[in-house]
Amino acid sequence: MEDFYKSDSGQEEEKEAESNGEAKDSGEPSPKPAKTRASDYDLANLMVIGVGGGGNNAIDRMVEAGVDGVKLISINTDAQVLEVNKSDKAIQIGKDLTGGLGAGGNPEIGREAALENQETIENLLQDVDMLFITCGMGGGTGTGATPVIADLAQKMEILTTGIVTKPFSFEGKEREEKAQRGLKNLSGKVDTIITISNDRLLEVAPGNISLINAFTMVDEVLMQGVRGISELITVPGMINLDFADLRNAMKDGGPALMGIGEAEGEGKTKKAAKNAISSPLLEGSIEGARNVIMNVTGNTDLSLEEVTEAAQLVKDEADEDANIFFGTTIRNDLDSVKLTVIATGYDGRRTQEEGDNIREIAFTDEEDENLRDENDLDIPTFLRKSQR
Repeated sequence: MEDFYKSDSGQEEEKEAESNGEAKDSGEPSPKPAKTRASDYDLANLMVIGVGGGGNNAIDRMVEAGVDGVKLISINTDAQVLEVNKSDKAIQIGKDLTGGLGAGGNPEIGREAALENQETIENLLQDVDMLFITCGMGGGTGTGATPVIADLAQKMEILTTGIVTKPFSFEGKEREEKAQRGLKNLSGKVDTIITISNDRLLEVAPGNISLINAFTMVDEVLMQGVRGISELITVPGMINLDFADLRNAMKDGGPALMGIGEAEGEGKTKKAAKNAISSPLLEGSIEGARNVIMNVTGNTDLSLEEVTEAAQLVKDEADEDANIFFGTTIRNDLDSVKLTVIATGYDGRRTQEEGDNIREIAFTDEEDENLRDENDLDIPTFLRKSQR
């Protein structure tokens, strides 16, 4: 198998790899650096690994969206899929086991494939401070290999977050059962896990959405999940969140909820906060969360009063003693305000399986008119844009 890299010029260069996954020897000595960890004064080393077809598609979407400050890696058993991916680096696993033909929807094959290339994965994870693992649960490679990769990361003391999707109902009961087993295997091997139900996307999507666009929405949500967290520390802000903040909030955080809100016009910051904590994509409420990470992204028109109101609104929804980790990011290319909320530390009181108990946020008639167009009811702004 060959690994594919992006050169500085943006062109793909093929770099030959040995069967064990190590890079080809250049003939020059390359001593292995000592293991280091990010301090409060260093930039953290962030990596995103997309596993299997769904994870690889999400990585491609991150590349297209220009997600910066993170290394984007695709891992798969299917050589053909990896040859056309857009990631910074592609790694084939289980070549001897599968012959490069994929896992055939069998999670056990995916697990064994990851174990076959355990050393390759460990080398990949050297010096990583925070790892995001994303996949679509229910298939073979993603469902089986993702828990193995997460377990290796945990043993290396890497802060690890899983952002995964559950399959659409129309994909069948067998795939749903595989997904549930995969989630169970993964949950004890990551610090924090965010699970997104594909069926919830259908609830907010137009009734005539095509199959291709439905899966594109899945990729978009996974991308937004990673970006919403990573930009907290990779994009400079007026009020900074650093890696230590994220580590404190997400270490051993367990099941987490993520909300993304966006709004324009008067009072847009508060409206974005309301959208984030009442998002139809949330499988639960942030009520009871002990740690809440909040990031507000907007242009230089952001006012202290608006930001304070938004932060208070989010705080009021969480546990009364919750730790609020708050940051702002300035992007002058935005006319809207984007607000990301990640809630962790539920102590088992709430889980993502309690999705039917979402607490809706009431809007006044004036707010409702400003926030939603008749044809876009309950569709998050970033998803509406992805459909155009």
